[in-house]
Amino acid sequence: MESGVIIPHTVEGVLLAKGTTPTWILLIVLVGHAILLSQLIKHLYLLLQILAMDINKENYEEIGLPIIQKAGVAHKIDFREGPALPVLDLLVEDKNNHGTYDFIFVDADKDNYINYHKRIIELVKVGGVIGYDNTLWNGSVVAPPDATLGKYVRYYSDFVLELNKALAADPRIEICMLPVGDGITLCRRSS
Repeated sequence: MESGVIIPHTVEGVLLAKGTTPTWILLIVLVGHAILLSQLIKHLYLLLQILAMDINKENYEEIGLPIIQKAGVAHKIDFREGPALPVLDLLVEDKNNHGTYDFIFVDADKDNYINYHKRIIELVKVGGVIGYDNTLWNGSVVAPPDATLGKYVRYYSDFVLELNKALAADPRIEICMLPVGDGITLCRRSS
């Protein structure tokens, strides 16, 4: 199977890495992770081909690409404009992709976290790990209903809470929530 990576650049981005070494999918916002990603590829010498996605090509060209070029990995990028969910749908549709990824990390649009989980659970292998960022969401997931929260935090809080409940009830995974930053939940696929 050909190596491939999809790099996110907006809230609808996804990074997917496949190669002969551990295979990863990262659904992340490129602005915050481009440096980490470029250094990861550069220093681990992963044999990757990268498919970069963004719903706005300008974000990729202005924000992500300069960092990736500086790291010397731009030659591995194949940019595609568009949202992540349709790409994940295509991956899931191909049964050869099921259970082939070792690691998936999601830091994308919170209102689609549950939709991402429904797809990526099929792609991660048994024993593989899925990480979700922002699962404490400014503490809002444990805040009382009458708590004063900003409009942005309140809007996404229900989506993050829905994901947390779904993860806790999913018999295919074992979970561990880490109270670092804004919360990271690690899910090990057990079946």
